[in-house]
Amino acid sequence: MSLNRYTPSEIEGRWYPHWVRENLFAPDPKAPRAPFCIVIPPPNVTGSLHMGHAWDNTLQDILIRWKRMQGHQTLWIPGTDHAGIATQWMVEKALRQEGTSKEALGREAFLARVWKFKESAHDTIVGQLRRLGISCDWGRERFTLDAGLSCAVRRVFVSLYREGLIYRDLRIVNWSPGILSAISDLEVDHKTIAGKLWHFRYPLRDGGGHIVVATTRPETMLGDTAVAVHPEDERYRGLVGRTVVLPLVGRELPIVADGMVDPAFGSGAVKITPGHDPNDFLLGKRHNLPVLTILHDDARLNDEVPPPYRGLDRFVARKRVVADLEALGLVEKVEEHQMAVGVCSRSGAIVEPRVSRQWFVRIQPLADEALRAVRERSIALLPEFQEKIYFEWMNNIQDWCISRQLWWGHRIPVWYCACGEVIVSEEDVARCPKCGSERLEMDQDVLDTWFSSGLWPFSTMGWPEPTEDLKTFYPTSVLVTGYDILFFWVARMVMLGLKFMGQVPFHQVLLHGLLRDQHGEKMSKTKGNGIDPLEMIDKYGADALRFTLAAGTVLGQDLVLQESSIEGHRNFINKIWNAVKFALGHAERLGPAGRPPAEHLGRFDRWILGRARQVAGEVHGYLEQRRFNEACRVLYAFVWHELCDWYLEISKPMLFGERGAPAQAAAHATLHAVLGDALKLLHPFMPFVTEELWQALGRGPDSIMVQPYPAADGAPPEEPALGQAQRVIELIETARTVRGENGIKPRQKIALVVSSPDAALRALLDDEESRVAIQTLVATESLAVVAAHGKQQGEAHGVGNGFEVFIPLADLIDVGAERQRIGKEADRTRALIERLAGKLANPAFTEKAPAEVVDKNRAELAALREQLGQLSDSLSRLPGG
Repeated sequence: MSLNRYTPSEIEGRWYPHWVRENLFAPDPKAPRAPFCIVIPPPNVTGSLHMGHAWDNTLQDILIRWKRMQGHQTLWIPGTDHAGIATQWMVEKALRQEGTSKEALGREAFLARVWKFKESAHDTIVGQLRRLGISCDWGRERFTLDAGLSCAVRRVFVSLYREGLIYRDLRIVNWSPGILSAISDLEVDHKTIAGKLWHFRYPLRDGGGHIVVATTRPETMLGDTAVAVHPEDERYRGLVGRTVVLPLVGRELPIVADGMVDPAFGSGAVKITPGHDPNDFLLGKRHNLPVLTILHDDARLNDEVPPPYRGLDRFVARKRVVADLEALGLVEKVEEHQMAVGVCSRSGAIVEPRVSRQWFVRIQPLADEALRAVRERSIALLPEFQEKIYFEWMNNIQDWCISRQLWWGHRIPVWYCACGEVIVSEEDVARCPKCGSERLEMDQDVLDTWFSSGLWPFSTMGWPEPTEDLKTFYPTSVLVTGYDILFFWVARMVMLGLKFMGQVPFHQVLLHGLLRDQHGEKMSKTKGNGIDPLEMIDKYGADALRFTLAAGTVLGQDLVLQESSIEGHRNFINKIWNAVKFALGHAERLGPAGRPPAEHLGRFDRWILGRARQVAGEVHGYLEQRRFNEACRVLYAFVWHELCDWYLEISKPMLFGERGAPAQAAAHATLHAVLGDALKLLHPFMPFVTEELWQALGRGPDSIMVQPYPAADGAPPEEPALGQAQRVIELIETARTVRGENGIKPRQKIALVVSSPDAALRALLDDEESRVAIQTLVATESLAVVAAHGKQQGEAHGVGNGFEVFIPLADLIDVGAERQRIGKEADRTRALIERLAGKLANPAFTEKAPAEVVDKNRAELAALREQLGQLSDSLSRLPGG
């Protein structure tokens, strides 16, 4: 098979359908090693994937392909998430643009519209994942709203309810007026805005003056039910137990003492609105205060407030309240105040803390078991510092609000009868078991998306049925996801997995960071600084993108992604491509390559074979440690430099038969063997190009995907050959450096003198194989290896480890032109030194500039002085110098 120019789109478009047709992504029940399983973090069916998805799925695919090649029975379960809030919001937005609404359609027609949207988004997502090359078992694909998962969701809800771990109650929740629903913390973005702190006078009921309260949300005062002070605040000790009259409303409010109050905030006295502040709600419970909700779902004021304010938007009401209090002379003062607010990530509306009757999970009993699992290392969180964050959050966990006021999602399996009966059931209920009525109303709310995705590791395998997949693959092996959803998703999977399966859902969690641009800014569509993964795949190929993402992965750290890095790894692939093309050219002339014949292997053959085994061991170790970046670094250095830059060049005289047929056959076989191992080592990172090149080398018909991953547990590397080859390479590098420093043209032949007091080293450098390598890569016309050599006038000189090299420069360069070039460079360097030294001698700079800037300038000055010294040395080495 011959190779043309590397064109990623042609390769990728051919091999992925082949892998799917051959069913290579499904687990092999005959695999000799233990199962290895991953469940995909299901992407939301809200449109196209972003670079974060590409990163996340690349890391998972590397692990799956690596373990598959190691002989494990591997399973990677794909799927998508219905993403209740996000998906409903997008469909409602489209309806508004059409001049209609979900209410106008009705629930059934609206859900049909969402399902249609889901199917389109699903096809887009799956197509993008396939473009990336991920090797999921598509025959096991799941969706969080499919029939099987719906059955699991109902089983869990009913079970937790019957144990008293699910309950319905009035509690403070995050309320989004934009989507008219309670939302989770994950759907809340936090930002700081410029606001005001108003100080209002609340008159004492007995006419004995007033108390000043401070607030950032004046409109909520209409729902106040108390004023609170700190019990040890001497300013208010005599007021505790008295009452004030709430301005604009006339309601009498008690003054209570509570340790929650911060005496240093504002006036030290605070208004208490239990219906609209989580801390006030808890304080209200302690003091048995009434709870008033003064807002409609859309954040307009309701009938709990006086008539002038009813129906006003909360921010309009804020201005009206302040104006009315100013008119009454009850505004003490107003201060500028930076305040933190929560914003609904979907609608952009400021979130309103609001008392609402919702369904909750009593979470602490579940959290205790999840804490124990990580503490006892049943689950390993990587990097380990995430464990401390996990413990802190789980130890302070609050009950989980699981109901959402949406139509798209898992309907809460609860029915209400007019007789007061509440029926919680896995199956649909048609008749009230208490009174026999058939006029039942199902709960209108749906469950939080995280409730169903929290069951993902076992519901995707068919639970609650006792399936073979559960028996074989649960617990799963590893979860790969971002650290930003450790609590919202990972912790919930741990809690629910332990509760319903009696085992952890996975043994290891790999938490990567966020993607950032070259300026360190978080990538986002809003900022417009994101990089579209499909654009990069179209431009550079999926393999280059995947390798770039893996090479930048340090668990727990953010990844700075630049297009130039992807382009650089595209060049790396071209290097591999051309190496295989070179090998195929010789195969056409020499025939198929067999196994490397041990008796005819040269020093450099044994060196590259030994290095390949060493690299296999290093890559295996780094992947076991999940150090993706280190595995990529080792592979890049080995393939680019040792294999392509060194062995390919050194082997050319052998491949062309200059040292006889046995050496030729040995080099031919070695090159093909090492290229084959390199492709297998690279396959998990670059699946497409490695498959293409594997087949081109004639290693098929079986896919490279099912080949054994190279291991370091075979024959030990031949240490003498490794060390000897490395010494020769070091000499070649030193001689090349001296050539370059003295402006000798690359193809110009030189006379090379090598001196060393070490007899063994002289023998090594002077044998035939070394001489051929040196002649090939240094371009020598003569080579003298001597015990000692005194430097002669007009000789260039270099020093290595235990040897020196000398190159006579006469007739190699235009001495006058070279002297002039070096002189100009020296003059330019002196001018830079003078300018920089003057700058650093100026106290106005060294005392006022940031320390890091001053240090940088000093380092630059030192480098310039060193450079000037090297230029002086170069001048002195020139003939006649």
